Amino acid sequence: MPKIVALLTDYGTRDHYAGSLRGAVLAACPDAQVVDLTHHVPSHAVREAAFVLRASVPVFPAGTAFVGVVDPGVGTIRRGIAMRAGGYLFVGPDNGLFSLILVDHPEAEVRELTNADLFRACVSSTFHGRDIFGPVAGALVRGTPFEDVGPVIDDAVRFELKNPEYVEKGVLEGEVIYVDTYGNLVSSIGGAAWQTFVEGAKGDLTEMVIEVSRVILPVVTTFGDVPEEDACAYLGSSGRIEIAVNQGSAAKRFESSIGSSVKLKRLFREV
Repeated sequence: MPKIVALLTDYGTRDHYAGSLRGAVLAACPDAQVVDLTHHVPSHAVREAAFVLRASVPVFPAGTAFVGVVDPGVGTIRRGIAMRAGGYLFVGPDNGLFSLILVDHPEAEVRELTNADLFRACVSSTFHGRDIFGPVAGALVRGTPFEDVGPVIDDAVRFELKNPEYVEKGVLEGEVIYVDTYGNLVSSIGGAAWQTFVEGAKGDLTEMVIEVSRVILPVVTTFGDVPEEDACAYLGSSGRIEIAVNQGSAAKRFESSIGSSVKLKRLFREV
């Protein structure tokens, strides 16, 4: 099985932080393959990091260890944790970053990181990614038993999830949960809620529209289905409804951000 450690942080790449984290993983497991998911999660944006992590995990081989470090509480009483779920390993702060993984895998085994023998010799109060999380992930893919990281816990921090809900007949309301580099607005509408809505419309996208910032948009297959600079909605690669402007920014066009309302509406045309 390949020894893969995938890194997700808000460190950016200007400073030494991301490189030092990679080095700490390799010091613990010299033959690990270290993959950078991204180091450009907005600073301190734990919820956005949780979305990026959930969207990324399924494409990796089983056994991959994911290190998530978006950690505004570093050095405080917040715990460090490791988690085993869905055939993958996760290491990072206990601040809600793994909330969406826990939703998908309620059977997950979560342990507090207490075994200092797996940490770097000198642990900084402000760089647990390098000194704790990276070394632990390296140790795990090297073959250290998962049980060795510390005791089982059953109260890992989870942030509250607002699921899409019907606010009236044929109107499913969700919210923006992520804004990507292109300004595309990723909504919370997806999964079973989307499938049920589609079935109600007999799979006909022309029977649906999206409302954002009081503007009505068509639901299409891809943003290329509308002219340049036009806006639309579609089922994105993460399995959720996204709003985009073809070769533009929906975030700027609609002045929308995390938490903005998105409504998926069905058109009840008379026959």
